[in-house]
Amino acid sequence: MKMFTLAKCGSIAGWGCGYRTLQSICSWIIQNGASKTPDVPNIPTIQETLVEIKDKPERFFGSREWIGTLEAIYVIDTLYDVSCKVLHIARSDNIAKHADTLRDYFEQYGGLIMMGGDMDAASKGIAGIHVSVDQDVYLLVVDPHFVGRIKTKEELYTKEYVKWQKVEDFVDSSFYNLCLPMLKSRELAA
Repeated sequence: MKMFTLAKCGSIAGWGCGYRTLQSICSWIIQNGASKTPDVPNIPTIQETLVEIKDKPERFFGSREWIGTLEAIYVIDTLYDVSCKVLHIARSDNIAKHADTLRDYFEQYGGLIMMGGDMDAASKGIAGIHVSVDQDVYLLVVDPHFVGRIKTKEELYTKEYVKWQKVEDFVDSSFYNLCLPMLKSRELAA
């Protein structure tokens, strides 16, 4: 899977994290054989798709308007015919309550999850879950806000663009929507 970051997407600094997270998921879908095209959709293609299915008005095409989890689901379904499960976590809910659902997803599908909210509007990819012996729950967050060229894998960790984040450290006043693509990874299907 290719990780799409500001460095790969040109001059979209300051916006577009939802697009980059979606592009990373599309890369994973392509890698797992669910596409006849080897190309990850660019932002104009994503916007055009949303306009064509009438989710967005014509003026959306070419704009700098954000997309969220629901738009990602529409694009994945339209371009790849891959269904997605929506996991809604209410403001009053604790992400840790959904640890079993997330663990089951990674065990059965092994995909990348898109996560976004309202108070925490920054899109992020979720690539794994860990429950410690003390029952603390951590999510492996892939942050699409990385700027620059990646020199080493260690740089991603030291700059915290890929990190294990305790669920209590997410914004508790935010609701979250998660997009879980229902496509088994080649490794898990074998």
